[in-house]
Amino acid sequence: MNRLSRRDFLKFASVLPLGLAIPSVAKILHPLPFLQSRKKNVIVIVFDAFSAYHLPIYGYPRNTAPNISHLAERAVVYHNHYASANFTTPATASLLTGALPWSHRALHYYNTVTESFTDKNLFSAFQNYYRIGFSHNPLANTLLRQFSGNLDEFVPWNTLLLTTDGFVDTLFKRDEDIAGVAWTRAIKREEDRSTYLLFLSELYETYMEDKIKSFKPSFPRGLPNVKSHNFFLLEDAIDWVKRDLTRYPQPFLGYFHFMPPHAPYKTHKDFYETFADDGFRPPVKPEDFFTEFNPNKKLRRDRSWYDEFILYLDREFGRLFAHLESSGMLEDTWVVLTADHGELFERGVEGHVSPLLYQPVVRIPLMIFEPGRTARTDVYAKTSAVDLLPTLLHVTGENPVDWTEGTVLPPYSSVEPRSDRIIYSLNATRNRPEAALTNATAMIVADNYKLTYFFGYEELGNGVERVELYDIAADPEELNDLYAQKKETGSALLGQLKEKLREVNQPYT
Repeated sequence: MNRLSRRDFLKFASVLPLGLAIPSVAKILHPLPFLQSRKKNVIVIVFDAFSAYHLPIYGYPRNTAPNISHLAERAVVYHNHYASANFTTPATASLLTGALPWSHRALHYYNTVTESFTDKNLFSAFQNYYRIGFSHNPLANTLLRQFSGNLDEFVPWNTLLLTTDGFVDTLFKRDEDIAGVAWTRAIKREEDRSTYLLFLSELYETYMEDKIKSFKPSFPRGLPNVKSHNFFLLEDAIDWVKRDLTRYPQPFLGYFHFMPPHAPYKTHKDFYETFADDGFRPPVKPEDFFTEFNPNKKLRRDRSWYDEFILYLDREFGRLFAHLESSGMLEDTWVVLTADHGELFERGVEGHVSPLLYQPVVRIPLMIFEPGRTARTDVYAKTSAVDLLPTLLHVTGENPVDWTEGTVLPPYSSVEPRSDRIIYSLNATRNRPEAALTNATAMIVADNYKLTYFFGYEELGNGVERVELYDIAADPEELNDLYAQKKETGSALLGQLKEKLREVNQPYT
């Protein structure tokens, strides 16, 4: 007689009401030891482009997240947590694989990880769990699709949209980025109002306006959207999670990656203009070599809009957490709140797509809510996004994996965090993924110092390198470049970074 595997059972149970599926199947398969286990569920909540520099629990003067601040009093709060890259594709790939970008090689927009990492991810590591993955962000969705063989439920990015480009995403899954550009040029009218097919464009806009008109009064700057006309409400996504959590077989692992506060910063009316006249003036910083020439006035305005967007996600995260608590699920569930990367509003640059790796774009929030915890613990050790995978395996009692470049986070590790630990981050959008790294920005953080190394950029001149060194403990705004003054420290860190680059380049040379 063929035995029903555990994964097959979980899939079968997921299509029935949970109360019906488990008792009836249990009679057939009894005894099922895994049903008696006390394994805890895992929920990972990722908010896209969510910078730690904009949260009051990390010292930001604006009260952008009252609910998160309140809930942090029962969490482990990490104060020096770093993304492995400054935009979604490599940063999310690192979070999901536990490997740094030079290992997983998802370096460009819409990249997937290298073939050797296809089955080395958070979902494959939790093979004894029922696994669900969703992201509003098409770039993260590309990675989830690649990992869908290790998911019991892969929920495509456009599932929870009010409006969608529909058939474009369905027909051209493998060429989603190119198809999206073609659709935009042919049908959508962007800021210059130009389009190849004006008549169809007007019909398309009329159709879209009709679908969203009832929601527009709640969003004074327009509805939140992805890729222009793909509108969504964060409330819908949160309600979907709340509803579906009750039907997942336990234990489950849910990865939910939401778009806010990623641009465009379009908050709910309840938070509109909250920070418009609050008198806050962030420090004015000189334009960077890679400036986008955004004037300070615009950067201040858009920073306020971004902060108001955080208020929106803060409310919705609070709603989700309250549901987990009132339903009793929190007693058996680990909840992780984090981001893929941060956001910049300084030095003439807005967003996160430049070669720059300043602190606001690489320092991200991380809070872990463990079952039964009622007190806050603050961790100031340097930590990385690649640490999340080994940590979740450790705290749930799952087997460790041998591919991760992360370590188990304090306070869950039996080993004290090393004071000399090195943290890395990388931007290599101009470097071919299948080639050695010769055109990139690499960052190394050690002790109180952070060194950033720019190399291979045409803007710098042929063969010219650029190096910056900051004491991020004494100078968290990175206003005083110490590379010329602290040559010994700078040379040592640069030597370590270059040695690491030689090591990771070896298979490609």
